[in-house]
Amino acid sequence: MPAQSKKLAILFADISGSTALYEKLGDVSARQLIARCLGIMKGALNTYQGTLVKTIGDEILCTFPSAEAAMNAACEMQNAVKTDNLSSKNPLYIRIGFNYGDVLCEEGDIYGDAVNVAARVTEITRANQIMTTVAVVNVLPLAVQDKIRKILRADLKGKQEQQDIFQVMWELEDMGSTRIGMSAYRKPQAEGHELTLTYRAQTFKINLQNLQLQLGRDDNCQLVIKNDFVSRQHADIVLRSGNFILSDHSSNGTYVRTADNMLRLNREDTTLRGKGFISLGQPYADNTTDLLEFSITSNN
Repeated sequence: MPAQSKKLAILFADISGSTALYEKLGDVSARQLIARCLGIMKGALNTYQGTLVKTIGDEILCTFPSAEAAMNAACEMQNAVKTDNLSSKNPLYIRIGFNYGDVLCEEGDIYGDAVNVAARVTEITRANQIMTTVAVVNVLPLAVQDKIRKILRADLKGKQEQQDIFQVMWELEDMGSTRIGMSAYRKPQAEGHELTLTYRAQTFKINLQNLQLQLGRDDNCQLVIKNDFVSRQHADIVLRSGNFILSDHSSNGTYVRTADNMLRLNREDTTLRGKGFISLGQPYADNTTDLLEFSITSNN
């Protein structure tokens, strides 16, 4: 059959941390868990007219007839995996990236620039996140665009200019608290609400102009920490509904110390308040050279 060109949404869904899972549980048990998770992700395809193109190890590639269908399927995948984790001793986390555009369909596979961009977006997506592109946002109905937040501008391999990257707010509690066109239901994020993060001689700001900061050993992270205890994509801090949320995605955990509290995150989230210190991968007392100091200011 000759190749056909179609406009489709292209979605990659990837299980994060699967290599470490094989090391922890062994090949048989890890493979069973991964197969179960892949099955949960595939379960969202029929509801939204999705087509499974192929499974690539611990990742699926699929297409949808519209950007809205892909977004809804991605949210269902994340929520289904989150629900399954409630009864699992070894919870799994997925990351999803998707794009919309012209796709060349040939012999059961898909090709083209839109596919490549979807893959690149997935590469910079973290566990528990759904990321997408301006091509998707441009064709989404206005009624669902309130679930989208512009997060950053990123360098994507093969693209000369930086690309706008958007995050889909997929969690049921986030989506349930959003009412389209009714700002009274949303906690305002006031100008001047800002988190300052200092690492050695570097200073980073998280505010309405820069909603997210990614931390890790990988060179693609915005704040790069070259330490063997730090994972490649270790954690991120996101300004969401007026709160600064620190999310750990690492193997060794993230430690947070304030004047009256100290906690360790292990694939968990916490809301940062006031000021304090963050240590990636090591307890606070064992990490005197790579501490991150944060402080939050507000004009409210």
